[in-house]
Amino acid sequence: QVQLVESGGGSVKPGDSLTLSCAASGASLDDYAIGWFRQAPGKEREGLSCISGPEGSTYYPGSVKGRVTLSRDNAKNMVYLQMNSLEPEDPAVYYCAADIPSCHRAMKYWGKGTLVTVSS
Repeated sequence: QVQLVESGGGSVKPGDSLTLSCAASGASLDDYAIGWFRQAPGKEREGLSCISGPEGSTYYPGSVKGRVTLSRDNAKNMVYLQMNSLEPEDPAVYYCAADIPSCHRAMKYWGKGTLVTVSS
C-alpha cells in the first residue's frame, strides 16, 4: 500500500513559478511510475506529466508541456513538479498518483491533492 501526500500548493500570481512535492510512504517509489494530474472545477481530470519507474524517463503529454519539469528523489521517496509561467488557466487541485508499470488515467494510488490558485 502506497500513501501519497502532496504539498506546495497555494496562491500565486500569473507568471510565477511553483514547485509541488509528492511524498510517498508505505513502499519505495523506485519501481513505480508517478504521475501528476490536475482537476479544475467543472473539468475533467488532466494528466500533466509522468516519470517511469526504474528508468526514470519523463514525458509530458498534457497542455502544460514546456512549462513543467518533473523530477524524483528516490532516496527521499519524493517526486516534484516544477511549474513555470503560471497562467490564469492553471488553477486546479493537483494530484500525484502511483502505479506499476506506467501512468494512466486510473492510477492505483492517489494523494488527496493540493490546491493551486492563480490571481493577480
